[in-house]
Amino acid sequence: MDVCVIIPALNEEATVGIVVKRLLEQGPYEVIITDNGSADRTAQVAAAAGARVVHEPRRGYGAACLAGAKASVGKVLVFMDADGSFEPGDIPALVAPIVDGWAELVLGSRVLAGETQEAVLPHQRFGNWLAVKLLQICHNLKVTDLGPFRAIRRDLLFQLQMSEMTYGWPIEMMIKAQRLHCRIVEVPVTCRPRMAGHSKVSGTIKGSILAGYHIIKVILKHSVRRWRASVPSQKGAMPNGA
Repeated sequence: MDVCVIIPALNEEATVGIVVKRLLEQGPYEVIITDNGSADRTAQVAAAAGARVVHEPRRGYGAACLAGAKASVGKVLVFMDADGSFEPGDIPALVAPIVDGWAELVLGSRVLAGETQEAVLPHQRFGNWLAVKLLQICHNLKVTDLGPFRAIRRDLLFQLQMSEMTYGWPIEMMIKAQRLHCRIVEVPVTCRPRMAGHSKVSGTIKGSILAGYHIIKVILKHSVRRWRASVPSQKGAMPNGA
């Protein structure tokens, strides 16, 4: 089954070329780098390494992911970061459940693999734990990690009608896939500290707060929508024995 690897990138000149080359060495993947308005040579380095570069001027993780998905032709889409923290060699295990027909969305779990403290900072682990608990409470969605390294059927992604253009994108994908009764599984994936530079999320207090805000907002927003959708049927229900 054709696999396309989509990598949103913002000012990742130092690492994106290495990531692209490793991907192309691993398998016959279509590799798309979505340049999200970089001020450095991210796009040029990615293209020189062999990737197809898509430009998305609207800032936002979700916007970059969606632009890459629209440009793709593969039947299975893999999303991963440009910083070198994830291992391209994990992709076969990530897409296998989809290729074998027993899952539509596969999440790469750093927790199942035994994350290292160097790769996932304390405030990231706490935020991940909190979001996982909220997903379980609000949506009965039982997962261990919200990591960005994941695979999904291309046709399903567009069926979900994704609308979150920020860091709420991965959460929206999970909630909407579960609502459609899709089979969601997790597989362990390796996670290392980024090769160079600073994370836009965990590298700054502002980035961490904004990411956490968008993630929790999406969880609660869809929870409220689910509750509101159930209200009319409850009001219209007849009492027992009537």
